[in-house]
Amino acid sequence: MQQIFNFIFKNSTGILFLLLLSISLSLTIQSHSFHKSRIISSANFLTGGVYEEINSFTEYLNLKTENDALALENARLKSILFNTKDTTTIEKPQNLKGVAPDDIVVSKVIHNSYNTHENFLTLNSGANDGVKPDMGVINSLGIVGIIDRTSAKYSTVVSILNTKSQINAKIKKSNHFGSLTWNGKSTGYVQLVDVPRLASVRKGDTIVTGGQSVIFPEGINIGTVDKVYKEEETNYYVLNIKLFNDMTNLGHVYIIKSKDRDEVNNLEKEIKKDE
Repeated sequence: MQQIFNFIFKNSTGILFLLLLSISLSLTIQSHSFHKSRIISSANFLTGGVYEEINSFTEYLNLKTENDALALENARLKSILFNTKDTTTIEKPQNLKGVAPDDIVVSKVIHNSYNTHENFLTLNSGANDGVKPDMGVINSLGIVGIIDRTSAKYSTVVSILNTKSQINAKIKKSNHFGSLTWNGKSTGYVQLVDVPRLASVRKGDTIVTGGQSVIFPEGINIGTVDKVYKEEETNYYVLNIKLFNDMTNLGHVYIIKSKDRDEVNNLEKEIKKDE
């Protein structure tokens, strides 16, 4: 204790100076709002920095727990992903004229050729799913093609981008018919030929399926008129049709079963025999 008193007596001048300086600074801060705000800001800056460092250190200590939680979450998500079938449930169209939902097979394009004159698609649905040749294939944007051959699990489709394809189609607003073909040039356009010159047609008119066959129901979208040509040697128009579908980018499609197909085909065969 004596040493403490000796230290205070020896440094009494300095201690008195520090005490008076502290008092003066305190009085200055209390009486001047500017100085007070600066001191508080500095204190907040220092404490904020300390808190940030403490938080960083705490997060570092908790890294293992967080990593374990993330690993469990990743495992759960991968389990969901790997156990989800590729053929995610696709809603069947409900507004096809004369076609019940049970007469529609949802399928997926697993191969698509579009760079030759006779293009075909391959679907992952076949005879086991009730798919037969001459069934129409569409998607949400319009027609795709016609079933050509089937195996138990797969089927091939004659694409509308096939120079041998011919599909009955019409001008939606006037019901004038023609045959939908492809000239083998652009994947974005097909041609509607044999359209009577009496037909009122202009650029932008919508072209749909005609319904004069058992393959496609009436009114399925195809595309819009891009250009109108006159065949000088005939009394018909040739219409260049811009497709609604991007035939180079096809995913899920709908195969349309026709309950009347066999009956109509058999009847037509009998007529040909009589001829």
